[in-house]
Amino acid sequence: VQLQASGGGLVQAGGSLRLSCAASGRTFDTYAMGWFRQAPGKEREFVATSRRSGGMSYYADSVKGRFAISRDNAKNTVYLQMNSLKPDDTAVYYCAADSSIIMSQLSIPRAYDYWGQGTQVTVSS
Repeated sequence: VQLQASGGGLVQAGGSLRLSCAASGRTFDTYAMGWFRQAPGKEREFVATSRRSGGMSYYADSVKGRFAISRDNAKNTVYLQMNSLKPDDTAVYYCAADSSIIMSQLSIPRAYDYWGQGTQVTVSS
């Protein structure tokens, strides 16, 4: 599986961005798809994940109510809609995929086998 993330940019606090992650492969709908982020000097952290098409979605407490993950199986694409952005959301955002991840590992970066290249999100105050 190859992942291509896009949609990052510079936005003012309170603004919105939508990230996209296009995946190759014919079994996209069976994969768990996640978003992670990494700020300078910090570890990569969980943002959101969709277990599989039609499955549950999960969010980090820091983004609940502001971010939404969604999937378009026809386009093999997962999205991260980010609203009410804050300067603390500034980071490189990565999408990730895995075909056999278990629920207890959904927020753990090393549990995902496939990663996109990352897209920079910068939120100015």
